[in-house]
Amino acid sequence: MIALLAALQTLALILVVLRLLPGRRRRPPIAPAPAGMDGSSVSVVLPTRNEAHRMSPCLEGLHAQGAPLQEVLVVDSGSTDGTVELVGEVSARDGRFRLLHDAPLPAGWVGKVWALQCGLREATSEWVLGVDADTQPRPGMVAAVVQAAESLGYDVVSFSPQFAEMSTAEQWLQPSMLITLVYRFGAAGVTDPQPDRVMANGQCFLARRAVLEAHGGYEIARQSWADDVTLARALAVRGVRVGFLDGSRLYRVRAYASAGQMWREWGRSFDLSDATTRGRQWLDVAFIVLVQGAPWLVLLAFALGLLRVDSVASLTLLRTNQALVVVRTLMLLALWGSYERRSMGFWLSPLSDPLAAWRLVLSTARRPRGWRGRTFALGAPAAVGERSRAGADTPADQA
Repeated sequence: MIALLAALQTLALILVVLRLLPGRRRRPPIAPAPAGMDGSSVSVVLPTRNEAHRMSPCLEGLHAQGAPLQEVLVVDSGSTDGTVELVGEVSARDGRFRLLHDAPLPAGWVGKVWALQCGLREATSEWVLGVDADTQPRPGMVAAVVQAAESLGYDVVSFSPQFAEMSTAEQWLQPSMLITLVYRFGAAGVTDPQPDRVMANGQCFLARRAVLEAHGGYEIARQSWADDVTLARALAVRGVRVGFLDGSRLYRVRAYASAGQMWREWGRSFDLSDATTRGRQWLDVAFIVLVQGAPWLVLLAFALGLLRVDSVASLTLLRTNQALVVVRTLMLLALWGSYERRSMGFWLSPLSDPLAAWRLVLSTARRPRGWRGRTFALGAPAAVGERSRAGADTPADQA
């Protein structure tokens, strides 16, 4: 058993190093750009449902954007908490803002994806930029994302965020969950990964409107809880040039109110089951268990005397797990810029790796049915529960 575990972890260590090596050549974070780009136009589509408690920074950040932003289409799904009034206040000051109400949710659609589809139908610009209510744009974000897409030749490109206002407990847990994505799919800014391993982030997701419409818009991802990744991979497989870049200088996010909410809601879908074949999904789980779930437990067993260095296999097991912990600790330097501030929780986050691996196992074993306290059944009318914005903060929204 020790020899088998040592062999599997050694292979997993080699694989994780190979996946991380391209990160040395990844593109640096995209910098904000001055407004005033000629020849380009952008329609922002912002799906909302009871977002009044957190969307003001998003609205004000968009209000501060100059050209090429042409319009902001806020697609509301029956909010009852003052969201509509907030949008009305901004639209009174900025004529680019327009409030829309999505049509009744069809069978087989996730609520957020349907809202995006409704917004796409109303968009008039060359580019469509999907953002979430927790996105807090910095000045120059819209100009920068279009400039990056055009200069790098992408028809579809999304951007990772900078995480802000996180508690110590959140910073202890969230980096470990984020690392599972990096270990599985690589870092933001890596050039042209395999189409079926492309990552994406719906918090800042830019696409040429003509390309989206040519492929049916967001319908490809209509039943997905990870709609951003599902859409990006489907388009990449069809030959569309898709990118995923570091947007930590462009916007910040405060996605969850607590570590517990993060565990429940992000943890439900960060397995990316809707964007990955079932077999590949479980191979990814086994990989994460070997490189993140097991190392601290194995080293603890050696420290407690439950395992002893009495053979070549046991020595290999010890050294492999020590190496995996070193790699994981060094990843804190790679994540540095993705956090607005770094508490002691961030520096101790490698210790939460076994929990992150366990959460991935749970997520993979059970497909979610609800989001933020709401439940619905895919393929059923909106009368099941109530209309949902499920998928609003998908796993790559945290990458």
